[in-house]
Amino acid sequence: MTRRVVVTGIGAVTPLGNKEQLWQSVLNGISGIGKITLFDASNYPVQIGAEVKDFDPADYMDRKDARRMDRFCQFAVAAAQQSLKDAGLSITPANANRVGVLVGSGIGGISTVEQQARVLIEKGLERVSPFFVPMLIPDMASGQIAIQTGAKGPNSCTVTACATGTNSLGDAFRIIARGDADVMLAGGSEAALCPLGIAGFIASRALSTRNDEPQKASRPFDRTRDGFVMGEGAAVLVLENLEHALRRGAHIYGEIVGYGATGDAYHITAPAPEGEGAQRAMKAALQDAGIEPEDVQYINAHGTSTEYNDKYESRAIELVFGEHAQSLAVSSTKALTGHMLGAAGAVEAAVTLMALENQIVPGTYNYEFPDPECTLDYVPNEARPMEFTYAMSNSFGFGGHNAVLVMKRWED
Repeated sequence: MTRRVVVTGIGAVTPLGNKEQLWQSVLNGISGIGKITLFDASNYPVQIGAEVKDFDPADYMDRKDARRMDRFCQFAVAAAQQSLKDAGLSITPANANRVGVLVGSGIGGISTVEQQARVLIEKGLERVSPFFVPMLIPDMASGQIAIQTGAKGPNSCTVTACATGTNSLGDAFRIIARGDADVMLAGGSEAALCPLGIAGFIASRALSTRNDEPQKASRPFDRTRDGFVMGEGAAVLVLENLEHALRRGAHIYGEIVGYGATGDAYHITAPAPEGEGAQRAMKAALQDAGIEPEDVQYINAHGTSTEYNDKYESRAIELVFGEHAQSLAVSSTKALTGHMLGAAGAVEAAVTLMALENQIVPGTYNYEFPDPECTLDYVPNEARPMEFTYAMSNSFGFGGHNAVLVMKRWED
């Protein structure tokens, strides 16, 4: 028997702040994008990003432990600690074996790679840190969360570029549904705002160069979009078997009811034409949820503010939902958070759950000039109160990874 899975805790470390600050910023159109301050980017063609401000890892872990973690890992541990507190859940020897962790990262410790490569070149082999490898590998977010919290259940790491957060949640959903765990801490984390990270995306011509207007640079579905804005941060959700959550009287944000994952088998960076792989992922998620396309009222789009992603995602939605596509509310919160890469899907799932709970759809900010190839209702520039029961969250990554979740409003 497949077990039902609900979300009972949300932890977020984002350019907009924690969970509550994230939600209020999304409702009010407050942007977390600005000039890069983590390093001197004045001679770069891209000088803007969405940074996490005022983050002190010592608020969540021992300083000695923090020094042995890359920034992406610190974010993940902090978000996990927040999510457990939000869920009112304690991990004890009695339940530890039934609590797992699945938190991924698209890139992992790239700033650690950058730093230690410099040490090797400038100071020699003997000066490379013994913590170099444990700090850089993406799976260490899940590993460190388990070490810090005591969770001893299934422990893994998904790495699917910008689909990582959504794949992590979907895979954790499956683990609980089949009975391998009662609780999973799941999500994504990223901290690639460093010279090497920015340089790589500049070389691939993926980033916006709207340096004079940072808060207007991310423009999902807008005709004048010129690339995404890199963000950083993490989100970790507490996924829980429904019966387990009800027994302990947990607050339930919503239920995960469907998950679809596909591959484009097309190109290393570009999405398949017409969003072919995205179409199949959305259809698979709908089938898994056991609902019809007409049952979905809101889609939190991947919406990166890049030419082909926005066009092909829009087309994929049109082809999957048919005439109903024009009745859907479709929005991208990346206009405010930037693109948080491996963390994006987890942050956007959190926003989607809060939207379901509060019955308010986030807007797509900076939407000023309609694109004739993007013709859906993108909820322009302000949040919209709306009654809805089912929502979908899309994530698509370099390499042709597509991941889609369907979530349902929780009603006692």
